[in-house]
Amino acid sequence: MAAQRLAVLDLARGIAVVTMAIYHFSWDLSWFGFVDWPVAQGFVWRSFAASIAGSFLFLAGVSLDLAHHKAVRWRSFWRRLVVVIVAAAAISMVTYFTFGNSFVRFGILHCIAAASLIALPFLRQPFWVSLAGAVFLITLPAWASSSFFNGELWLWTGLGTPEFGSVDYVPVAPWAGVTLAGLAVSKMFRRIHMWDRLSRLSFSGSAGKSTRFLGRHSLPVYLLHQPILYGLVWTAATLGPQVDRAGDAFVQNCTKACVNNVGEAGVCEAACSCTLSHLEADGTWTLLTVDPEDPALRAQMNEQYKQCLADPQRLPAVIE
Repeated sequence: MAAQRLAVLDLARGIAVVTMAIYHFSWDLSWFGFVDWPVAQGFVWRSFAASIAGSFLFLAGVSLDLAHHKAVRWRSFWRRLVVVIVAAAAISMVTYFTFGNSFVRFGILHCIAAASLIALPFLRQPFWVSLAGAVFLITLPAWASSSFFNGELWLWTGLGTPEFGSVDYVPVAPWAGVTLAGLAVSKMFRRIHMWDRLSRLSFSGSAGKSTRFLGRHSLPVYLLHQPILYGLVWTAATLGPQVDRAGDAFVQNCTKACVNNVGEAGVCEAACSCTLSHLEADGTWTLLTVDPEDPALRAQMNEQYKQCLADPQRLPAVIE
C-alpha cells in the first residue's frame, strides 16, 4: 500500500501544514510588532512549535515504512532525499539573507533528511527494533550531552549548547527519534491491520479535500507559505503606521518589573507608557535605543519613571 494513497495520512499532513502556517503567521505578526504574543519565548508557543515539528517527523517515519516495507525502493528514496536536501539548503540560504546570523543552520528539513538516512537500517527490522532506536535517540540528550559537542561543527547532533540563535533548530537528537517512532508505529499498525481499516476513510467533504490537498503537497506549501505570509506582514508594516517594537518591549518589561515592586498592574502599565512618551518627546528614547547602557541616559529614564509613577497621567512637554 503506497503512503500517498492513504487519505488519513494526507489529512494528517494537511493538518500539520495548517498548524505550521498558523504558528509562522503568529511569529511574523510578533516579529513586526503587530501583537505582543511571546511566540519566540513563551512556553505554550514553544510547545506548539515542538508539536508541529514532531508531527512532521513522525509522519516522515510512517511514510518511510509504507513506501519501503516490502523492499527499499532505492530510486524513489534517493530522489526524495535529494529534493529534501536541496529544499533544506534553500531554506538556509534564504534565511541567511533575511535574518543574518540567526539563519536556519539545521532545521526541520535538514532533520528529516538526516532522519531518513538514520531510518534506513530499521526499514526491514521488527517494530520493536525501531521503537528501541526511537527511545535511544529521544533520550540521548538527557545522558550524552557534553561541552565537546558545542560549536558549529556538532550543532546537528543536539548534544551540545549552540552558540547562536536560530529561527528554526531541529537537531538529530532527540528529533530523529520521533521519525523512528513513526516508523515503529506504522509497522505495528500493519501487524494489526490498522492501515487496512484506516484506508477506508476518504474525508471527501470540502474541508477534508482541501486539507488532503495541502497534505499531498506539503513540501512546496512548506517552502512557499512563509515567504508569502512574511511578505504580507512586511508589506503591512512598511505601508502602515510604524510600530516601535523596542518601545513595546520596554513597556512590557517595565510593567513586569513594576508589578513585582508596586503590585498594581494598571498603575504600572500607565506609568511605563508615560515614561516612554516622555523619553520619546525629549529625544532620550532615540539615544537609548542606540546606547541602552549609557549611565546618564539611564538616569534620565529612571527619573522620568519616578515622576510618571507618581503621576501616570502627566503629559510630556511639547518641544517646538
